[in-house]
Amino acid sequence: MQRSILRKRIRARLAATEILLRALSNKIFAENDIIITPEQYTILSLITDNKELYQRQLSEITLKDRANISRIIKILESKGLVQRTTDSNGRQILKIKPTQNGIELSNKIQPLAKRIRQTATEGIPNEEMELFLNTLDKIFCNMETKVSLQI
Repeated sequence: MQRSILRKRIRARLAATEILLRALSNKIFAENDIIITPEQYTILSLITDNKELYQRQLSEITLKDRANISRIIKILESKGLVQRTTDSNGRQILKIKPTQNGIELSNKIQPLAKRIRQTATEGIPNEEMELFLNTLDKIFCNMETKVSLQI
């Protein structure tokens, strides 16, 4: 197949796959009365796994701008799932830590997230997944070197 056609198909398939993954995640979260979105869970999970993170770190890890991260943190904070604390150096920098409710919700969602990943990768041998990940890493690196994100 012609390389330009392959590139277009890859782009279209990645976009469509991301939409389907988000739809499946939203469906499973709704069926289980989860009070946050999958996007919010990603941030909560990162905070819970690391015990505490700075907003800047969340931006760097997720490639989301600080305003988007700030909005998500405010939502999680309003639901009592995270709290902001002042950096020990007394600066204006805030650490984000999970609350006990945040930890419990994250633990409740983990099996659901695992089920979503299993559904997405069902029937795909490990060798194929490793090859796909290696290829995706190369695509990522190609783009990362050309894009300067303002996060």
